[in-house]
Amino acid sequence: MQTVKLEDKQRPVEGVTTMRVAITGASGLIGTALATRLKSEGHDVRPLKRGAAADWDPATGWIRPGALEGIDAVVHLAGESIGKGRWSPKRKQELRSSRIDSTRLLVSEISKMASPPVFVAASAIGYYGNREDEVLDETSARGEGFLADLVRDWEAESLKAEDAGARTVLLRFGVILAKEGGALPQMMLPFKFGAGGRLGSGRQWFSWVALEDAVSILIRSLTTDMSGVYNVTAPEPVTNRELTKALSKVLKRPAIFPVPPFALRIVLGESANELLLAGQRVLPRRLLDAGYSFRQTEISTALESIVKGS
Repeated sequence: MQTVKLEDKQRPVEGVTTMRVAITGASGLIGTALATRLKSEGHDVRPLKRGAAADWDPATGWIRPGALEGIDAVVHLAGESIGKGRWSPKRKQELRSSRIDSTRLLVSEISKMASPPVFVAASAIGYYGNREDEVLDETSARGEGFLADLVRDWEAESLKAEDAGARTVLLRFGVILAKEGGALPQMMLPFKFGAGGRLGSGRQWFSWVALEDAVSILIRSLTTDMSGVYNVTAPEPVTNRELTKALSKVLKRPAIFPVPPFALRIVLGESANELLLAGQRVLPRRLLDAGYSFRQTEISTALESIVKGS
């Protein structure tokens, strides 16, 4: 992993007016919002559609000849949902393949290009593992667990784009909060039935980011000279207990039914330990040092804005 400098003021890329941007995972939560924003700013968006009769098929290592021809930037967001289903050995392999094999295929194609496009790749704060109250930034060491190992290998493939001459940005996303999808609607569901409550002890840290900030940071990664690894999390992470309290207040529903760890493990197996009972107290140090101003910094106001559309 490359050394991260914390004082790296980002500068606009000279000559950037409109860009031709290829997006994998363009139909997902982040991809849809990013494509809409890019189009509104006059950029040419080209979704890379998956399948043997489309643009690429990571499962077979196929990509349509010329799929990236004329492209200024590739934003790689594709990957199977980490939170969907139990982590059986087969599911773990699907999660790895959807990230590592797809990234390897894109980087291989980029390496063949005379003028490599900018490569912006999604990553995740699962890299840090379960760190309890430790404050984490981009210089923090990798943690332990399935997610930490997955992210290590995923990022290693992404960083090979640097060897091909591409300006490469890795964005370690926290939990993205949006009304349209992702984790938030699932988190809200128990509250709507009056069964909301903290998970386990409630002391585990929850590092989050509003969708609007996630998209703005993606745009910034395309139009400035950002490179390397960045944490994409709001500057004020909260505990699960604080998150539960904020959701209860915004939804005007009680939060009196804590879910014991054993119940989560019965339902979700291993993934409960890493996704719900573990925590990372992550700060977006590089973005803050570079002058990025988050639109949503406090969980209560962020939830109010997202849920009520204010």
